[in-house]
Amino acid sequence: MNRREALKSVAFLMGSAISATTMGVLFESFTLPEKEKNHVSFSATDEEILAEFADIIIPTTASSPGAKAAGLGAFIPMIIRDCYPAKMQEIFASGLKAMQYQSSKDFGKDFLSMSVEERQKLMTSLRDEAIASNRAPSFFLIARDLTLLGYYSSEIGCTQAREYLPVPGRYDGNATYVPGQKAWATN
Repeated sequence: MNRREALKSVAFLMGSAISATTMGVLFESFTLPEKEKNHVSFSATDEEILAEFADIIIPTTASSPGAKAAGLGAFIPMIIRDCYPAKMQEIFASGLKAMQYQSSKDFGKDFLSMSVEERQKLMTSLRDEAIASNRAPSFFLIARDLTLLGYYSSEIGCTQAREYLPVPGRYDGNATYVPGQKAWATN
């Protein structure tokens, strides 16, 4: 199964947690022309920022590592470069720069120097702005969607954040679910 097909499967399972923009990119039946791939580039610092961004959305808990441990810092730029059309790549890259500018303007420091609480405030502001502007796509929505898709399709997301059976078991369409239990992973 190729990367796009795997992500489509996870996106389908996640349903309305993923924005229409991301669903559209993943479910398009086209392959990006070579001239559209790698239209933008991301630095190692950008990947570190995206890892920290993703870790605010899915932090480490007592039962499973967070998004940063799942490698989302490298995953998000890879998907942007390989799967998103050039225009959306540019929107994402300029949104990343705008977030860095806003962190300097609002908090007097770059994103990586901010405390977790300051990052949460900034991301709440970005989320509220994305919702209020009602414009899709936006940096925040794309980054959030790719965080969810990347995490729940990663080994950590499938084997530690969800219940996991390492060998095939029998089908049980009426399995008992205890409130508070992790959701079952599928392969």
